[in-house]
Amino acid sequence: MTTPKSKEHNWSVLLGAAFLMATSAIGPGFLTQTSVFTQQLLASFGFVILVSIIIDLIVQTNIWRIIAVTGRRTQDTANAVLPGLGTLLAALIVIGGLAFNIGNVGGAGLGLNVVTGLSPVLSAVLSAAFAIGIFLYKEAGQAMDRLAQLLGGVMILLTLYVMFTSHPPYAEAALRTFAPLKFDLFAIITLVGGTVGGYITFAGGHRLLDAGIKGVEALPSVNRGATSAILIASLMRILLFLAALGVVSAGATLDPANPAASVFQIAAGEVGYRIFGVVMWAAAITSVVGSAYTSVSFIRSPHPTIERYHTGITVAFILLSTAVFAAVGRPVTILLAVGALNALILPVALGTMLVAAQRRNLVGNYRHPAWMTWSGWLVVVAMTVLSVRTILTTLPQLFS
Repeated sequence: MTTPKSKEHNWSVLLGAAFLMATSAIGPGFLTQTSVFTQQLLASFGFVILVSIIIDLIVQTNIWRIIAVTGRRTQDTANAVLPGLGTLLAALIVIGGLAFNIGNVGGAGLGLNVVTGLSPVLSAVLSAAFAIGIFLYKEAGQAMDRLAQLLGGVMILLTLYVMFTSHPPYAEAALRTFAPLKFDLFAIITLVGGTVGGYITFAGGHRLLDAGIKGVEALPSVNRGATSAILIASLMRILLFLAALGVVSAGATLDPANPAASVFQIAAGEVGYRIFGVVMWAAAITSVVGSAYTSVSFIRSPHPTIERYHTGITVAFILLSTAVFAAVGRPVTILLAVGALNALILPVALGTMLVAAQRRNLVGNYRHPAWMTWSGWLVVVAMTVLSVRTILTTLPQLFS
């Protein structure tokens, strides 16, 4: 029987998992992409956001449900579907997570630099120390949940303020969300990859598993958590889109070196620039925590020693990311190359989980809803085609 206390605990974990996934998605890249695409597509970017939200919901609910029903981490399920597949998936997740975490640490340094005036490198080191402190805390899971909820709420409220000060054309944004004048497939794959690609979609799913929320009986809660996570990330995306739209609609041009900072500064002056620093730091530090936690969760299964010392490995993951940033700065070519390859992780992972959902030895008597299965396979096919096209056009440019 579920007690009021256990219900309260489950809700806290679900909310924490939702915010962990959402804030993992809302990183420095998220802020930059949203600002750049708004400048390019104007109000029609609303349509891209709408399409990406639909795809994100399909991906997230499929993956979180199957993680819960199998009661296994994704790499273990993948290895059960095809020996070695989980190991390959784990390697891709960890490599991609490490590369992006270098950017996340750099983003945290930039945000703290704006707020305090300290050098970006020192700011990055202090931010990394803060993130490490979360994992060294005795109740690390609870601390991670609370941090994601607190900073996620701060980001949303501050961006909401900047949105109002930019005076966006709300009616035009609403109209073009359903009747766009421009359309960009690359923007869709970028948004989907940035929200549920790579390690991000597994952040909350693995967090629920570690908290013991699994099994068919937990599916209603898992559905709520998965949906809430996408809606939280999407709310932040919409607020930033409207803030940027207000700025560019007034005739302003965003600084290509830091388009997101331009949005905040043009909309709200010096106060806006300081707000950008807080939002950037909050977005980056929660992504550092989410990336480290999820990446290491993919290598905890192979050997009991890794499971026993996973906290130390997580700390080492953050230290390595920080050391690379401090030594060489943000390695743009590597980040972009891994980002292009990371786009393939989503269809591989989702396709694997959809196959697992049909395997009785993995899900027992559970029957995965037919609409989720066929919509999931549509996303797998579409994202595979788009990802391959992106890689073929992007990688030669990067290394030419």
